[in-house]
Amino acid sequence: MPEYHAMRAWELVREAQSGRVSAQALAEHFLRRIERYDQSRGLNAVGELHPQALDEARALEESGRRDLPLFGLPILVKDNIDVAGLHTTAGSPALADNLARRDAPIVANLRRAGAIVLGKTHMTEFANYTALNMPDGYSALAGQVHSAYGAQCDPGGSSTGSAVAVSAGFCAAAIGTDTSFSIVGCATEHGIVGLKPACGALTGAGIVPISHTLDSAGPMARDVASALAVYAAMRGVPASDCTPLPARGLRLAVNRAGEEEVSGAQRQRYAELIEALRCAGAQVCEIEQPGDEPGMETLMQCEFREDLEAYLAGHDGSCKTLSSILQFYEEHPETCLRYGMHYLQAAQRAGRNEARYAQALERRAAARKRVLWALRDVDACLMAGWSGIMHFAGLPSIALPLGMGRDGAPRGMILYGADEMRLFRAALAVEAFAGPVAPPVF
Repeated sequence: MPEYHAMRAWELVREAQSGRVSAQALAEHFLRRIERYDQSRGLNAVGELHPQALDEARALEESGRRDLPLFGLPILVKDNIDVAGLHTTAGSPALADNLARRDAPIVANLRRAGAIVLGKTHMTEFANYTALNMPDGYSALAGQVHSAYGAQCDPGGSSTGSAVAVSAGFCAAAIGTDTSFSIVGCATEHGIVGLKPACGALTGAGIVPISHTLDSAGPMARDVASALAVYAAMRGVPASDCTPLPARGLRLAVNRAGEEEVSGAQRQRYAELIEALRCAGAQVCEIEQPGDEPGMETLMQCEFREDLEAYLAGHDGSCKTLSSILQFYEEHPETCLRYGMHYLQAAQRAGRNEARYAQALERRAAARKRVLWALRDVDACLMAGWSGIMHFAGLPSIALPLGMGRDGAPRGMILYGADEMRLFRAALAVEAFAGPVAPPVF
């Protein structure tokens, strides 16, 4: 039996389009792997499986639509994104009865492109907007998600289950969401690629939100080419002819802001990568672009309640307001209040009518203008420190594998840029210079 779970998404699509494997056989392969390893290995990455997944794969095969760009590709979807017939809980017991009537537009686009939705992945509760000290990958509804590289490894968040599912070979690609590092930061912990598009590039309809200003869904896959193919399908557009920039033509900035928060081993990995790129002819410069955490927090706090309630108003779950969710938590303290509900309570008291909200939007606009100017002559910027500026400014970012740590877990890097196409071409170029990542051993 071929190891389909070790193949890249674009390779699986090629196999299915050629008829060397059927869409049904691919779905069966990944569903068996989930059944065999997810709970037995204590990963807890996958939640509700789609009961019609095999029927849909069989119908797709019989349709003969092998020209579809993601024909037969098995995917999993984060549990804050609507999939018709499945529950959308965002990891919260208060939303356990929220059964989606229709697909989120991005999911509908994926289906139209030929992808097969196997089911939903567990996540950090409310995309890590519940409590101050909630562990990455934990939710009161589903418990703790663990890394496929060992329970001692940070599983990242909040798209934890999606990242683990890709690294563990439970799907060819997965969909996550990102407000601030929930895709790209999570991907770096699992040796995979994670893409957060520019804010606004994808619709947020049918997704449990934090902040419409900062949120974006995005793909997670084994390599950049696969992630780009899935991203195009999410948008409902043909995949662009995106080719790697030649290393000699690559212009890379390095953001050193927050470098003191990065380990010496990781700084060394960055240094080796930058030296290899320079030796290949890339032009490298250094910049300082610190984040704007107070502005980020204000936007999330002031937008969360109204955005969440707008989502809930179009769904059939019993909780329709943030106050009803807070009441549910207070009535079920043993289940829901293990880590408290600081962020939920703060958002209940906040709103978009506050002066600080308008000020945060102004700071964001100014930061965006400043960052775009600084990046005008480069293709991408490597985050060598710790800065959330790309999220605050709404810029696209992409995480790539960088190599392995001494603890046996992968390490990654994050690139961001002013322009998606230039960033993607740069990522394809940089990907070739990264160290190898060993798959988890089952």
